Amino acid sequence: MTEEDLNPSRDRTAEGTAGDALREHDVRTALLGLLAEVGTVTATEAAARLGYSSGLCSFHLRQLARHGRVEEAPRSGGRARPWRLRRDAPMEDEQFGDLARGLEDESWQRWLVRRDRAPSEWRHDEAFSAVAYLTPEEMNQVAAAIRRTLRPYQDREHRPLARPDGARPVALISRLFPLLPDADQG
Repeated sequence: MTEEDLNPSRDRTAEGTAGDALREHDVRTALLGLLAEVGTVTATEAAARLGYSSGLCSFHLRQLARHGRVEEAPRSGGRARPWRLRRDAPMEDEQFGDLARGLEDESWQRWLVRRDRAPSEWRHDEAFSAVAYLTPEEMNQVAAAIRRTLRPYQDREHRPLARPDGARPVALISRLFPLLPDADQG
């Protein structure tokens, strides 16, 4: 294990490792959720609450601002730079889902462009898709099975010492939804 694995709160640039690129969606989603919960935070406060570095939080807050989702909040003096959700762009559940999917796609595209720079053992991915004929209840059961499968790994994000040697953040994206007929087919 490296010092970086043992100390995730250490400031790094957002493009410093392949792991950072894979983690971007999770960081931005967590920041949006935190802002929705508490209203206003600085990068340092977000880092303390979410377990990321302040540099990483600062980078992603700026990216969210660039995409029109957050804005700087009024300052009360000092160097602190508080952020809040944009008041003129309320985040409905559907909009939040669209943003999350957009960030997932952005992270995927970044991976495709940069994977040749990743360590050789990480230069592949496990992307796949399938179509299955399910009832609504069965679709819920499949989603629950995926969540159960991932449960043993979830605490590693906030407990770096629980990560085995060689572990890296990996984006895990699952979208289960019914395929609707084309409008022309009725």
